[in-house]
Amino acid sequence: MNTLTTMSLKEQAGHLLLNAHPGSDPATEEYLNRLRRDTVDKPVIYVGTGTCGLVAGAKGTLRAIRQYLTEKSIDAEIIEVGCIGLCIHEPMVDIQLPGKRRIAFSCITENKVEPLLDEILNYEVPAENLLGQYSHPNHEAWDGVRLLGEMPYFRLQNRLVLRNCGIINPYSIEEYIARGGYRSLVRVLRNYAPDKVCDIIEESGLRGRGGGGFPTGRKWKTALNTQDDERYLICNGDESDPGAFMDRAIFEGDPHKLIEGTAIAAYAVNAKKAYIYVRAEYSIAVDRLRQAIQQANDAGLLGYNILNSGYNLQIHIREGAGAFVCGEETALISSIEGKRGTPRPKPPFPSIRGLFGKPTVVNNVETLANVPAIIENGPSWFNSIGTSTSKGTKVFALAGRIAITGLAEVNMGTSLKDLIYIIAGGVRDGKQLKAIQLGGPSGSCLPEKSLDVLIDYEALLEAGTIMGSGGLVVMDEDTCMVDIAKFFTDFLQRESCGKCIPCREGSRRMHEIMENITRRPVNESGHETLERFKGVMQLENLADVIKDTSLCGLGQTAPNPLLSALKYFREEFEEHIFDRKCRAGVCKDLKVYYIDVEKCTGCTACAKKCPTTAIIGSPRVPHFIIEDKCIGCGICFDVCKFVAVFVK
Repeated sequence: MNTLTTMSLKEQAGHLLLNAHPGSDPATEEYLNRLRRDTVDKPVIYVGTGTCGLVAGAKGTLRAIRQYLTEKSIDAEIIEVGCIGLCIHEPMVDIQLPGKRRIAFSCITENKVEPLLDEILNYEVPAENLLGQYSHPNHEAWDGVRLLGEMPYFRLQNRLVLRNCGIINPYSIEEYIARGGYRSLVRVLRNYAPDKVCDIIEESGLRGRGGGGFPTGRKWKTALNTQDDERYLICNGDESDPGAFMDRAIFEGDPHKLIEGTAIAAYAVNAKKAYIYVRAEYSIAVDRLRQAIQQANDAGLLGYNILNSGYNLQIHIREGAGAFVCGEETALISSIEGKRGTPRPKPPFPSIRGLFGKPTVVNNVETLANVPAIIENGPSWFNSIGTSTSKGTKVFALAGRIAITGLAEVNMGTSLKDLIYIIAGGVRDGKQLKAIQLGGPSGSCLPEKSLDVLIDYEALLEAGTIMGSGGLVVMDEDTCMVDIAKFFTDFLQRESCGKCIPCREGSRRMHEIMENITRRPVNESGHETLERFKGVMQLENLADVIKDTSLCGLGQTAPNPLLSALKYFREEFEEHIFDRKCRAGVCKDLKVYYIDVEKCTGCTACAKKCPTTAIIGSPRVPHFIIEDKCIGCGICFDVCKFVAVFVK
């Protein structure tokens, strides 16, 4: 034991990789048990300090825990972990006492730390904020506390990519190795030639998780078989879709898994340099990635002559400026080269001519995070999960009007209904589900009748949407689909790189038409009305032209949210256009305010505040709103003390 702790990181990593299995010598086995927390001799407190946890107040929670332990002179270990996926329950605190199972508590803000620790450190479980306990065969269970795995949120999940997130210390390479990490890299370097690794990935059926679903093994083989003196591997962690945060969770919660997957992929295509492209806003992710790469270098798992295999690899981090278009692989490559992030025509594809003109493989974070498990368990194991055409699992970022927001990883072939109503707990406040947005800004809005669609590349495509990187937004009855379509067209026209005319001008014109649809025609002349209707009539045709003629995927998919909204929610567009009415009451310019004469006391508060003198009436006599003068500002609604003003 003492010998292990005094070894250099390189010596220790090598020893653990050789002996991280049952039957190793007693000292190593004891050390591994401690790294895996199978054995603890003092309290261990885990605090979720991923981005979602910190936003919820985890920094204050961490400070309060340290202060409590200092004041009470309690010897305990504090470990910062990533997000387990239950973002709505942050800040989360897990506690593991000697001999007992690890137990999880939700929403532990700074002021809740003292009462929680007062009870749990005395082996009493407070009912407040209790989530559940982890399963462990050798640890004593807490009486009357459910298993986390029994929660509906976890019951249908199959956590392959997210297995370690929120569980292990992301700053510790030793802990990752103790849980089986880097064994796949060792196996590849010692037993397989690059083409054999490509074969394994192709046999597994792994497809790109960035949205396109292209077979990963086939892409690797193309790059490997392209004759050149140098090749590159790029991990695309740009994650610029609104509502998507899967990549960030992996960066923050399990960075070594991504590094291992990147190293295996780089070896498979015979690349000596790899780049991880991360959004600059992900400061925590960048910090943890940098530390993990340094640890891997110090352990001899990256760098020169890795594990005496003769293979050399350097992994570099490139921070992007956050442009949505840089999610497109050729634009991302331009950004890494130091140029403006704009796409270029394909072919040639990057796997033939990419970064610096060399064969380059670009893979999404989740794609690479699947690789170590495939090497460890074999291609047949991965191929047995999912559907006939879509293998493995998929991670989704659940957002919008649902009971539980966070991350969920499910087998391909799971229905959208199970994902939303069982895992995510259904629509918030018991309201009616209206639409599901899949695939980010480039995806489509599906109606409630599409809930039985399975999570499968081809099934979703047939339903009129794409898998995308995994962002899923749920909308309820209070959502205006015209407003949603306008939001996405605004986002996409702002994010257009401007290189091609159909995307640059077409998306801007599309947004102008959407603005006209949701604007009250105050003082609109007959000519302007005619122009507005003309634009509306051309809207669908304009969207089709943009889709058919744009240079890259951003422009080609930019009309998707609008086209899908028109397809499934056309009646809402017609109400906005012809009746100048928004049934959800979201479009501010279309709100029409009325005064209930039976409730109005004539206090004149609304008339005094009205900026357009649209409210008339004498004191102590019910007032009226002149509709043609009303601009829909809502001030009258806000100032009325008698609830006499209402929206229609």
